[in-house]
Amino acid sequence: MKIEIDSYEAKTKFPELLRQVKTGKSFTITYRGEAIADLVPSLGARAKDKVAAAEKLKAFMRADPIRSVNIKALIEEGRARVSSSITQ
Repeated sequence: MKIEIDSYEAKTKFPELLRQVKTGKSFTITYRGEAIADLVPSLGARAKDKVAAAEKLKAFMRADPIRSVNIKALIEEGRARVSSSITQ
């Protein structure tokens, strides 16, 4: 969710806004009530966050792998449930 902020306030609080953008917040800067610009985290920062999240997920999956799960059986069970709920 973007927070609207007037251009004068954005000018006077710019360093604080940058600190908040660094944490992931986004702002829409307005001038006389009209949206004129968005202040958002850079795509590079978001990409780094995604890569870090993916690495954490990979590490978790390696540390605690799922064992003895029959994927085909789970698929068939799901299909059977959907089929039975349709016929009821």
